[in-house]
Amino acid sequence: MSAVIWIGFIGFICLMLLLDLGVFHRKSHVISLAEAFAWTGTWILLALLFNVFVYYLYQLNWIGWTEMPMHGLSGRQAALQYFTGYLIEKSLSVDNIFVIAMIFAYFGVPLKEQHRVLFWGILGAIVLRGVMIGAGSILIARFEWIIFVFGVLLLISAAKMLMTRHDTIHPENNIIVRFVRRFYPVTPTFEGNRFFSKTSGKHAVTPLFLALVLVETSDIMFAIDSIPAIFAITRDPFIVFTSNIFAILGLRSLYFVLAGMMSKFRYLKMSLVFILAYVGVKMLLSHHYPVPNTVSLAVIAGILLVGVAASIAGARHDTARLVSPLASVDPEPDQTHVRGDTPV
Repeated sequence: MSAVIWIGFIGFICLMLLLDLGVFHRKSHVISLAEAFAWTGTWILLALLFNVFVYYLYQLNWIGWTEMPMHGLSGRQAALQYFTGYLIEKSLSVDNIFVIAMIFAYFGVPLKEQHRVLFWGILGAIVLRGVMIGAGSILIARFEWIIFVFGVLLLISAAKMLMTRHDTIHPENNIIVRFVRRFYPVTPTFEGNRFFSKTSGKHAVTPLFLALVLVETSDIMFAIDSIPAIFAITRDPFIVFTSNIFAILGLRSLYFVLAGMMSKFRYLKMSLVFILAYVGVKMLLSHHYPVPNTVSLAVIAGILLVGVAASIAGARHDTARLVSPLASVDPEPDQTHVRGDTPV
């Protein structure tokens, strides 16, 4: 009977994706900031409403759900684990957005075609995450020590994120892009929203397809970080998968919200480094000093809030520093200030 829940969730996601591409975004267009905010809010609302469903699924033991060993949680435990996992995945996806922006800038992807690349990229990411989560669940069930490997992997990822700058990314060196270019010619220009074309009578790919390839491969790298991170919060495959998927589904609209404001969130990356490091340490200590999920949720939310607050404060300081020198320069020191037409 548990298959009913899984099929129902996957069916719901497929329906939302069909509505997204087939109805709301059937024609390519530039995504406005208002539209991006609306879709971001919609996906967040759906994720939170699903958390209510998770609570009652486990609390009321629908269709004997919690009688299965892998789902033996109370409603409160399940809802807390889902929300904490969702918050981790959502925050880590922000760094993915920076990389996607670099990819689009490198290929010069037109604004109205970016949504199409993100849609198919995220569809591929959903399949990839499902496979990786299934493999991770099997590994943890069979080899308990693998949790320590995941912990070390997260600490290494945190160190790499700390030392890596986004402007050092070179898409032209990507091994899959080089593989595609070796076997298929690339059209010199974009051809609308098409991924494939013909040139000189031969099958060819467009720069839009190369951008899609890079978006997909970048998600593989981020999945290596994010999936071990959520296993530090829960071992329940349903919670791991659903929180992951809802975070990914909101990535597309969140990109269009943050794409024009990335410079204002300069310290957010540092928050992600601390989150990865914290989760890595949590995994390494899990057998001897297990950290309650309520504490993890508070720590992760606190780290994110500090990063956002520091970024906003830094942006305001830069604005004040730019305006202040101009305001202090008076070309005519003795000039009489006027309010309307009356000297004061």
